[in-house]
Amino acid sequence: MIDSARYPLLSQIDSPSDLRTLPEAQLRACADELRDYLIESVSGSGGHFGAGLGVVELTLALHYLYETPEDRIVWDVGHQCYPHKILTGRRDRIGTIKKKDGLAPFPKREESEYDTLGVGHSSTSISAALGMAIASQRKGESRRTVAVIGDGAMTAGMAFEALNHGGDLSPEPDLLVILNDNQMSISENVGALTKILSRLLTNPTLVRMRERTKRSLRRGSWLWRFLRRWEEHWKGMFMPSTLFEEFGFHYTGPIDGHDLPALLHALRTVKGLRGPQLLHVITKKGKGYEQAEADQIEYHAVSPFDRHRGIVKKPSSGAPTYTQVFGDWLCDMAAANPLLLGITPAMREGSGLVRFSKAFPDRYFDVGIAEQHSVTLAAGMAIEGMKPVVAIYSTFLQRAYDQLIHDVALQDLDVLFAIDRAGIVGPDGATHAGSFDLSFLRCIPNMVVMAPADENECRRMLSTGFLHPGAAAVRYPRGTGPGVAIDPSLEPLPIGKAEVRRQGRGIALLAFGAMVPVAEQVGADLDASVVNMRFVKPLDEALVLELARTHGAFVTLEDNALQGGAGAAVAELLAREGIATGLLSLGLPDAFLEHASREQLLAECGLDADGVKSAILRRWPQLPTLAPGRLAAG
Repeated sequence: MIDSARYPLLSQIDSPSDLRTLPEAQLRACADELRDYLIESVSGSGGHFGAGLGVVELTLALHYLYETPEDRIVWDVGHQCYPHKILTGRRDRIGTIKKKDGLAPFPKREESEYDTLGVGHSSTSISAALGMAIASQRKGESRRTVAVIGDGAMTAGMAFEALNHGGDLSPEPDLLVILNDNQMSISENVGALTKILSRLLTNPTLVRMRERTKRSLRRGSWLWRFLRRWEEHWKGMFMPSTLFEEFGFHYTGPIDGHDLPALLHALRTVKGLRGPQLLHVITKKGKGYEQAEADQIEYHAVSPFDRHRGIVKKPSSGAPTYTQVFGDWLCDMAAANPLLLGITPAMREGSGLVRFSKAFPDRYFDVGIAEQHSVTLAAGMAIEGMKPVVAIYSTFLQRAYDQLIHDVALQDLDVLFAIDRAGIVGPDGATHAGSFDLSFLRCIPNMVVMAPADENECRRMLSTGFLHPGAAAVRYPRGTGPGVAIDPSLEPLPIGKAEVRRQGRGIALLAFGAMVPVAEQVGADLDASVVNMRFVKPLDEALVLELARTHGAFVTLEDNALQGGAGAAVAELLAREGIATGLLSLGLPDAFLEHASREQLLAECGLDADGVKSAILRRWPQLPTLAPGRLAAG
């Protein structure tokens, strides 16, 4: 529970209606309490940090002036929503964020009526808010709709598709887009739009002069009307507002997003205007916590830390993560092959490209939050004989599925996809789970799809995919592997060849990727054969058929959706060959997995060693006493 002595105002706010009872003069003190409470809570529990600190005043002002939840607020890049959650009835549970059965780290419709759109990816707010505004207009409702887009989300094409549509509708929808401009994504923003917007910060005198002049004139006077008429002409001389005006959105700003009186004044003004509006707000990521302001990348998302000391680097455990394995391989292969180019859609840190970006800056391409563009950019590079590597999270590759099929695989182009955060991811929840990549990759012609069992195999598979003259994907999980020593060479694996890791009897466990260590543990307990399948496509059909002659049944294990996944590939092979043998496929259920630790989710899905062993013995209760070849009927 919140300490009412430390937080006398915030402790009284159980909903935005409570906030709206405060005199405006107390809002500054309330914002200070909200920021301090956010620092206290997230430093104790971990979670997204810097983005929320940057929108404290904006969140407070929006809920103060708008009649939420009747008025709709749509948050983009949802990790900036922690202050919103605190003000909308979830204050005392904010310490449970990202934990099992706790609050989700992003807006979630099932969690609160104030969360109008579930958000884990970016650049969706304007489209959704426009849809809400159109629906309200059609129903004759007077509610207001606000989209808050920031943290690099304006770099994605989807945002501009929505602007293009929203600014050309008749009748005009009443929609306010707030551009929360903090010049950051997870790392620094990139692209031409960032440079355009940054010009505003280099001319604060013009901004102050314009806003003070407007406030000093009586609204409706002849001079006010004259300046309003010519405003867009002289704005275009100094500011990039013309860009948004040409889309059909009336531009206001830029406004200091931490100046509450100015922010409230601007919001009241645009709230009274009809049609599409865009309010440009300048904020600072990490505002109010010195270390987070100084190192906005480090403090984007944090583990628990001492708020008085800041983050203290822990000694390395020595075991590299799969992300680090990829980052090291990328630098080594780039040194060996001058044709290699590295591409990331705004995930330099998360995908392990920091070292590569410094060692090979002219071969490193951060395209911003633009997954579709990243894939087709790679296609263009491959057409001209380069060797592009697209480093991307599994969940974000979903956003570029058409480009993967149409622009790469259909044309059989030489592109390697290094797919991080595959399978069960954990605390970030359903929006970030890599549950589907084996299914959506396996059905695409001209693809080689691999899943490593350990760190060394991951490195060798990356070399395999890179040297393969066509589209290839290596999907690997978040975190560390079993701790296998890494061979520094760049030797590939033979494509489509699995590895028998244990010769047993009765059943054969066919394990894919991260499930191999679990299979080895279960195999030892049940005296079963264990196969590290390595390749989902092409499947090692010859080995599977050979095992079918010597084993009574198969168990497939994967950390991917069962529908269309690796186990389905084995089932299809057996059906095609007319082999009637026992088959138990274990994988992720037909459901979206909520946030919890990876270990908790594996156990929930029955994919830890105990769960796998129990599932096998439920299917074949007499397994320990059965001889080989007598399991098919089971």
